Amino acid sequence: MASFVTYKYIKQNPDIMEYIRRADKALEAQGFTEHSFAHVEIVAKNASMILTELGYDERQAELARIAGIMHDIGNVINRTDHAQSGAVMAFRLLDNINMPASEICSIISAIGNHDEGTAQPIDAISAALIIADKTDVRRSRVRNNDFLTFDIHDRVNYAVEKSSLYFNESKTAIILDINIDTEISPVIEYFEIFMERMLLCKRACAYLNIQFKMIVNGSSVL
Repeated sequence: MASFVTYKYIKQNPDIMEYIRRADKALEAQGFTEHSFAHVEIVAKNASMILTELGYDERQAELARIAGIMHDIGNVINRTDHAQSGAVMAFRLLDNINMPASEICSIISAIGNHDEGTAQPIDAISAALIIADKTDVRRSRVRNNDFLTFDIHDRVNYAVEKSSLYFNESKTAIILDINIDTEISPVIEYFEIFMERMLLCKRACAYLNIQFKMIVNGSSVL
């Protein structure tokens, strides 16, 4: 069964957009970094890019993009278990617009497996979503305007002056390349809070038969 549900269609769906907005508002009230449209659109773009660069078909890349923009809607319910609640929400939303079950399965499996507490790369879309989500670190995600009250997450994200995700020429490795202002946060603090995420990226890359590499301030660290 062919599907008319595209990323563009999802972005024009007012209900889904409202869930994304409200999920981010819930996290903002709890002091979390930005999880709104900037984040989910970056994740959608990079998840799709990963599968496209690796030669997956256009529809698989489109499903990864849809999973990317919807992956955090479960935060509107609670941060705890938001991946699982978000997957259930996504099922109902996508079923209501008559997306085929085979495609819904791919999207909700990816959403349900993206949070590091329970994440597993179970297929290409879930692997791409994990990598795209866990590598989105940047200064603009920090909401706190008072540097003196920064916690470690604020400090580490704010210290990242530049971040990019790209493949090497042979497409055998994906590289997270970041510049960190070490006067704001030492490099060790990045790994203090993000090591579990980086190891998860390695597992997701292994599923895709590629390596995960990381460059910090011009030096290879992973």
